[in-house]
Amino acid sequence: MGYERFDVPAVRPPGRLALYWKLVRGDRPIGVLLLLWPTWWGLWLAAGGVPPWWTLLVFTAGVWLTRSAGCVINDYADRWLDPKVERTRERPLATGQVSGREALWVFVLLMLAALALVMTMNRLTIGLSVIAAFLAASYPYLKRYTYLPQVYLGMAFGFGIPMAFAAVQGQVPTLAWLLYSANILWATAYDTWYAMVDREDDIRAGAKSTAILFGDLDLVIQGLLYALTFATLLLVGRQAGLGTYYWAGLGVGVCLVVYEFVLCRKRERGPCLRAFLHNNWVGAAVFAGVAADLWLG
Repeated sequence: MGYERFDVPAVRPPGRLALYWKLVRGDRPIGVLLLLWPTWWGLWLAAGGVPPWWTLLVFTAGVWLTRSAGCVINDYADRWLDPKVERTRERPLATGQVSGREALWVFVLLMLAALALVMTMNRLTIGLSVIAAFLAASYPYLKRYTYLPQVYLGMAFGFGIPMAFAAVQGQVPTLAWLLYSANILWATAYDTWYAMVDREDDIRAGAKSTAILFGDLDLVIQGLLYALTFATLLLVGRQAGLGTYYWAGLGVGVCLVVYEFVLCRKRERGPCLRAFLHNNWVGAAVFAGVAADLWLG
């Protein structure tokens, strides 16, 4: 397949650190970026510009740590499923190169490092981090019981937004929850592209996703999700008093999403994966609009 490599493993096994790096998706940074952009949206809006340097450092490092921990616990939860899915069958837990116990220790160490960082923030941020940790740890198990794990992913991936406002302002205003809602819609949409890649494998394995739930209406519902995303971001801009640069960023984002629908019009695996990856640029366009408007507007 064109969307991911399925080479025969080398005869000489990689070192443990290389396996752990693959386990935390260090070789695939797209998840970090999709988590980082909404966190930065929140930080810049909360601060009215560039946030305090330590807060920015804590949240940026925390994004990498929590996303990496999320990948580990996801693979641990999916060790029954990944060997049956073409895209994931070469992951270290799926092949048995990393044991379940090792994976849990990696998860614990990553979460402890994230906790050490968040402990330098105020009490409200620390309290919210408990909810964030629960969302990240429980998300992987939803695909066994519900067709909406992508919605839950949006809740987990976007929780840096209320935490960012709590860290900068000491409160979580309505604007933060509005931005959080926009991220849930956006994450549900982009992760549905991802779920469309695995749809046939997931059906055979008995896993659930929005791609399976939406069925033949997938492109229609995707259009609705993206429309609601940008409508909510428009409300964010109005409430935050943002202007021309922000609207321009949203306009670029809309154009990027239109391109994704062109890619996915035939629902092929490779193009659907490219559409998922392409959302990095959507998040970057929105951030550029926020940052430029707060700086130049």
